[in-house]
Amino acid sequence: MRRRTKLASLALTSIFLLALAVRAEMPVEQNHQAFTGSQQQSQAQQSPSAGQNEQASSQQAPGTTAAPPPGVGASYVIQPGDVLEVQVWKENEVSKQVPVRPDGKISLPLINDVQAAGLTAVQLTADLTESFKKYISDPQVTVIVIQVNSQRIYVMGEVLRGGTYPLLPGMTVLQGLSDAGGFTPFASPKKIYVLRGQGGKQVKLPFNYNAVVKGKMPEENVPLVAGDTIVVP
Repeated sequence: MRRRTKLASLALTSIFLLALAVRAEMPVEQNHQAFTGSQQQSQAQQSPSAGQNEQASSQQAPGTTAAPPPGVGASYVIQPGDVLEVQVWKENEVSKQVPVRPDGKISLPLINDVQAAGLTAVQLTADLTESFKKYISDPQVTVIVIQVNSQRIYVMGEVLRGGTYPLLPGMTVLQGLSDAGGFTPFASPKKIYVLRGQGGKQVKLPFNYNAVVKGKMPEENVPLVAGDTIVVP
């Protein structure tokens, strides 16, 4: 009898201790659930923001245009050989980089051949806008000269590096000769001349290198123009 009473007492004690243990663990489990729920809620709140960012990044910005070369301002007149960038807002199929052909024209979708040589970029923009109005509602056109291949000079004769050179703004005969790397031992620096086309004819502009570098005859160190040829005999 005493043994049964003792066993019953031990069983009640075990049940009581187990109940205490379960009670002690409940806050931990609840805290874990609260933490998990908070984390899920935080991720849910971040999801719309991520979606918005993804949506914003998917919206492409309008096409950017290249910058014109140095020295090409609003008054620059387009010439054959130049390369133009024509951008029509939201019309990628007709936005092109096009060369100016020897006949002075460019070719574009929808409007075909258009005269470009002899016009400034602003004037050509106005012409293209009018032409595109037949096919596009309220066309927004931009024209930029991205390569000035027409602005060249030539150096030939008794120089170290004869050839074709880009014409920079304000470039003079002396500066053009410096690009050619100097003279060969057989050069005649006093007899240099510039061949220039004027009025359908070629004129000969003398240039005495020895006198110019000594500060004499500065009037012979003329600014070069596109198409000039410096000849060093």
